[in-house]
Amino acid sequence: MTMHLHTCKTGFEKNLSRELQFHGERAQRSGPGWVLAEVEEGTAAEDGADPGFCFAMESVLDARLVEVGSANQTAEALCQAVWQGFEGQEVSTPWLLRLLADDEELGGRLRVVRSEFRKRMRRKMARLAGLAEESLAEKPDVWRGLYGRLISYGELLVGNVVRDWGQRRMKDEKGAPSRSFLKVEEAYGILGRAPTHGQSVVDLGAAPGGWSFSAAERGALVQSVDNGPLKGGAKGHPGIDHIREDGFRFRPQKNGVDWLFCDLIADPYLVLDDILLRWLDHGWCRSFVVNLKVGKMDPIVLLRHLLGTGERSLVGRCGQLYIRQLFHDREEITCMGELGRG
Repeated sequence: MTMHLHTCKTGFEKNLSRELQFHGERAQRSGPGWVLAEVEEGTAAEDGADPGFCFAMESVLDARLVEVGSANQTAEALCQAVWQGFEGQEVSTPWLLRLLADDEELGGRLRVVRSEFRKRMRRKMARLAGLAEESLAEKPDVWRGLYGRLISYGELLVGNVVRDWGQRRMKDEKGAPSRSFLKVEEAYGILGRAPTHGQSVVDLGAAPGGWSFSAAERGALVQSVDNGPLKGGAKGHPGIDHIREDGFRFRPQKNGVDWLFCDLIADPYLVLDDILLRWLDHGWCRSFVVNLKVGKMDPIVLLRHLLGTGERSLVGRCGQLYIRQLFHDREEITCMGELGRG
């Protein structure tokens, strides 16, 4: 039986469990910020294929539940897991080491375990121990190493392959008029690109201007569309043209724009139907970052529309598509991608 362990933002475990069913996985256990799921045979999830998760932040492929006892026994179990993950391989590059605990009390136990684990690693596998890194590159990728999560004094979840979905805590920037700035900065990392010098951006519902500021600071030419005022570094920015208009009514010039931004506080289906789908169907933008507020509705039903085959599907319209609950999203999900070609 193949099991995958998926992490998420605390409080969104039920959403993740339901989303996993799309991809042939059935939740078996969950805890704060994680879901352990059994993989159905014959599905893409069985071999770790990229299904484009929304609520998952990391996925530990082929996770194993190990019964442990004392701190020394737990440390030894981690050493065995490292050996199992690298057996027969020549390791010469940094590998991921991530050790977590479910709560503060278990965190105290984990500190003892971590210390003993490192001692044993240096004694038994010194060269390998020297290559361990707790954080690797800042882009989404698949990493080999050791993921260990202590979920009780007697249970440890371990795995050797971690699929990182790209969510990151971002650093605020002086002049950014709101913390929403962090969302679009995070989105660039997942999308793999950002607005560049001379590109055109339309930001619908821009006030107070966090997303507009982000693009303008990169040299883009931004139309910030909102009846409300811009603030902070967005106010009076030479790269920002503030257009006082309703974002739902705004139409771009004939040739469209390079980027559509939208972080409107509105019904997500209105934003989807009247902005994102309309802009894609008319070819008004080439790339997009659009945030959908899901606090008052069922996000899984919305995901079924976005990823399905019906009229509201983004899949057939986009050449590149990511839908994520970002680290800096609250009760929101963010759609990122580019218009399909042809």
